Amino acid sequence: MPRTLNARRRFGLALLAGLAGGGLAGCGFELRQTPPLPFNRIALIGFAARSPLADELRERLVGTVQVVATPGQADVVLQALADRRERSVVASTAAGQVRELQLRVKFEFRLNSPGGRELVGPTELMLSRDMSYSESFALAKGQEEAELYAAMQADIVQQVLRRLARADLAAPRAAGATAASTPMPARR
Repeated sequence: MPRTLNARRRFGLALLAGLAGGGLAGCGFELRQTPPLPFNRIALIGFAARSPLADELRERLVGTVQVVATPGQADVVLQALADRRERSVVASTAAGQVRELQLRVKFEFRLNSPGGRELVGPTELMLSRDMSYSESFALAKGQEEAELYAAMQADIVQQVLRRLARADLAAPRAAGATAASTPMPARR
C-alpha cells in the first residue's frame, strides 16, 4: 500500500509540474536572451588574467558575435577600466565578531572602435548585497557569498550586453556638414 501512495504522489507532482510549465509556455514567458548586437567581432581588453566577469561575458558573447584576441581584428573594443569584488564588514558585536557583510561588484568599462573613436563613454556599474554572517556557519556562509557574487556578476554582464546593444557604430557627422548639404529653400 505505501508504494501505491508514493507512486500517486509522484504522478501528482509530475502532473502539477507539467501544468505549470505549460502555463508559462502559453503566456509567452522565455528566459532573457542576449540582445542582438550591432557588430560582428569584439575584442575584450584590460581584464585581469583570471577574471570571472570576463569569462562570463565571453561565454555570453560567443553565441552572438565572434570574440577576437586583438583589437585590430575587431569591429569594437571593450576595455575594462575596473573589475573588482569587494567585501566589507557592516556590523559586528562588541566582542568584534562579524555579524553582517556587504558584498560589492564594481565594473567600469568603455567601448571604442579599433581606431579609438569612443562609442560608449566610461560607464560604471556597481551592485551590492548585504549578507548576515555567523562564524558557526562559516562554510555555509562562504557558499552563500559565492552565490551572491555569481548572481551580481550575471546581472552586471546582462547590463553590459544591453549597453553594447545600444552602441551607435555610425560615424559622427561634422557640425557644418548637415547644414551645407541641405539646400535652402528660395525666399519669395
